[in-house]
Amino acid sequence: MASRRCLLRVLSSHLVPRRSQPLAPFSIANRTLTFLTEPLSPPVPRVLAPPRLYYPSCCHFATRSSGDEDDGDDEEEHYDDEGSEGEWGEEDEAVAAKKPSGKTEEEKVTEAAEIGYKVVGPLGADEKPFKPYEPVFAVVQIGSHQFKVSNGDSIFTERLKFCDVNDKLVLNRVLMLGSQTQTVIGRPILPEAAVHAIVEEHALDAKVVIFKKKRRKNYRRTKGHRQELTKLRITNIEGIDKPESAAVAA
Repeated sequence: MASRRCLLRVLSSHLVPRRSQPLAPFSIANRTLTFLTEPLSPPVPRVLAPPRLYYPSCCHFATRSSGDEDDGDDEEEHYDDEGSEGEWGEEDEAVAAKKPSGKTEEEKVTEAAEIGYKVVGPLGADEKPFKPYEPVFAVVQIGSHQFKVSNGDSIFTERLKFCDVNDKLVLNRVLMLGSQTQTVIGRPILPEAAVHAIVEEHALDAKVVIFKKKRRKNYRRTKGHRQELTKLRITNIEGIDKPESAAVAA
């Protein structure tokens, strides 16, 4: 115990900082006069580096596969410089321009029929497909989703293949038709019913951020997803009697 106390005293004497001696008043006055008599140098202009621009359309999140062994470093955002020459907003324009699928016309028609629509052709410049509102509704199925639509309604579906903007479509998977006087229910579909629509836009839905974390494992993954959508405008419903006197101008 005595040796430990002696060792602690020696260490404390070396670790405690020594107090600096105060300066004399005479030395302080000399330093002040010397500082005042020296000429002031002109200020050096500060040169700022040019700002670095990041385009949001080229931003991606850094991700790693679940099998990576080196998980010690935190993930950080990086930017892809391959498409930095483009303008902002090209991401939405690239949605409409798709690469050719390489399928024949028969394969395209068959795949579109499985989803629930048929491409008729582009809309003519002199055509006027929009009609006054009619009190008739239909329940159609597009892919795995069902929509209740009427004349003049607009709906958003998942991206439809093999169709462009201003193309006329026929939605042939009609589950139910209804009006003020009658209701027709299919088993499961109505073969003689059809709903006509026009493709108005191919767009992207709002971004959804997917974040994964495992506590005490230094595991964090951030991803983003924007669902591709197609906007359809309903123009006509066929397969049910429509009272002419009940038509109301839109």
